[in-house]
Amino acid sequence: MTTTATPLDDATLVGRARDGDVRAYEQLVLRYQGPMFRLAVKMLAHRGDAEDVVQEVFLNAWRKLDQLGEDAAFVGWLYRATTNRCLNAIRARRPQADVDLDTAESPRTDLQPERAAQVSGQLAALNAALAELTPEQRACWLLREVHGRSYEEIGEVVGANTTAVRGRIARARAQLAEVMKPWR
Repeated sequence: MTTTATPLDDATLVGRARDGDVRAYEQLVLRYQGPMFRLAVKMLAHRGDAEDVVQEVFLNAWRKLDQLGEDAAFVGWLYRATTNRCLNAIRARRPQADVDLDTAESPRTDLQPERAAQVSGQLAALNAALAELTPEQRACWLLREVHGRSYEEIGEVVGANTTAVRGRIARARAQLAEVMKPWR
């Protein structure tokens, strides 16, 4: 007879991790490292920098877990920390941005070569267009369009009200739509 364990919710895992349960924290890392990496790699357009940021975020979160006021707020806390670290990394860069072409590769292997080249071209154009947005616009757009966060959650992450968040996303959408017109 096999039993299927129900996955624990974030608040339970955070509470256990706060009490020193490393396996509980490991589950949180496994649960959120993918979304945090995808956010960081799109914001930074560099896989190595994104890996560094995500590693720092989870290490710092482990060290400061007792400072988290509400256990259920863990994921929002991670998004805020990842976004802020990415913004700091962007500000610390020289004006020239590197583009990692590995991030533009299509994960689809079933496409025909011509279609795969077209999709890769579209992704490269989108990544280049994302790099042209301000870091704040990029963060808001990625959190909304890629990670499905609400305007209120994004506001908490980036430290702005919902009106400012909506404005940044609207400007980002308009700019991206203009740049991506040739691909329609």
